[in-house]
Amino acid sequence: MSSFKDLNITNPYLNALEDLGYETPTPIQEESFPIIMSGKDLIGIAQTGTGKTIAYMLPLLRMLPFSENHQPKILVLVPTRELVIQVVDHIEKLIPYTNLIVDGFYGGTNIKTQSIRALSGVDVVVSTPGRLFDLIMAGALNLKSVKKLVIDEADEMLNLGLRHQLIKLFDHIPKKRQSLLFSATFSIDVEEIIEEHFNRPEKIEIARSGIPLDTIKQELYHVPNFYTKVNLLEHLLNIDDSMSKVMVFTKNKNIAELLFRQFDKRLPGMFRVIHTSKSQNFRIRSVKMFAEGDVRVLIATDLISRGVDVPNVTHVINFNLPQTPETYIHRIGRTGRAEKDGIAISFVNEKEEPYKKACEELMEMEIEEFPIPTGVEISDQILEEEKLNLGSVNYRKPFKEDKEKGAAFHEKKDKNVKFSSGKKSQKGAKPKSKRNRNQLKQKAQKRRKK
Repeated sequence: MSSFKDLNITNPYLNALEDLGYETPTPIQEESFPIIMSGKDLIGIAQTGTGKTIAYMLPLLRMLPFSENHQPKILVLVPTRELVIQVVDHIEKLIPYTNLIVDGFYGGTNIKTQSIRALSGVDVVVSTPGRLFDLIMAGALNLKSVKKLVIDEADEMLNLGLRHQLIKLFDHIPKKRQSLLFSATFSIDVEEIIEEHFNRPEKIEIARSGIPLDTIKQELYHVPNFYTKVNLLEHLLNIDDSMSKVMVFTKNKNIAELLFRQFDKRLPGMFRVIHTSKSQNFRIRSVKMFAEGDVRVLIATDLISRGVDVPNVTHVINFNLPQTPETYIHRIGRTGRAEKDGIAISFVNEKEEPYKKACEELMEMEIEEFPIPTGVEISDQILEEEKLNLGSVNYRKPFKEDKEKGAAFHEKKDKNVKFSSGKKSQKGAKPKSKRNRNQLKQKAQKRRKK
């Protein structure tokens, strides 16, 4: 395996890598470097934690000519605020021996402050698509000098519905440019973006999505409902001291918040939670506390977890299995990094069984199953949304088409029309309530008496 010195890297960046303690490039860094240096467009398919940021930034910075004119020359687009912060942090660590300026822009903060920073000069822009477009429209950023475009976490960007914003930005970037795209998966949507806006790109694929890292041990428990999952998680945390830095993934922010409230009572001070309803400062502070070991467990949703790059995560808990197996791979990839062992544990209820099978099919292996440990209470208390998911007549009555009832209803509607005031009703208009229908009926009866 080569070292960074074999990649024709100049001293400013070699010194920065030495300060960081990096000696040997990861596979994606080693494969990307010569392609990017050749000026070709590139598609990189790789999991989180494989060193993608350095893979694209190191050669791009290496090719950047010295200039006193701090106009945007490299543009990096990412889907979330957290990723903006993370990528900017990585780039700043690569440029301490240069005069380059990097800045990150994202929504949810004062655009005037960001506009002032943008106007003061920046060489490398890292941004979410929406905020970048706002800055362009405000006249704070001009991208005519951009020669290198990077779209990072492209699959997640499209999953978040940012395709339209992304397409609009292509009109503001010079067509003569080098374009790079990195993604954990290669979906049809990603492929369409590449076909429309890339020039005969080369493709590299590292650790195909769906193949787990060898350093991750996967376990699975069949657990019937939310409160039993809570009891099981509490049990595991109490008996296993090795669970010192644990990421817990939930399917949405409501479950994340409910789970946090449960453990804020049971194990106070050990948990933090991040989701879209939390402020940016709260999320940043929570991730920092988790990274520094001030809290043991971080609860997160998939949407907000992109950009949470914390080293030495010992365990990943899938409190809810995701519906897509690629997301499962992304989650478990948070542990078992840097050649360290990690453990991924999934709590699966009956509804999530198809998701489990999809993950196993993608990985071409079965996840080892364990019985719920003795002493874990099996709760009969269930959430409202779990009641709906049961499909039982006690909780949700199945719809049955009643042709006779339907006919009677339409006949009544015709009567209402017959005894109306004679004015044509609005197209598609219907009485909005039972009270309105009764009023119409009473008016019709009065007309009959007359």
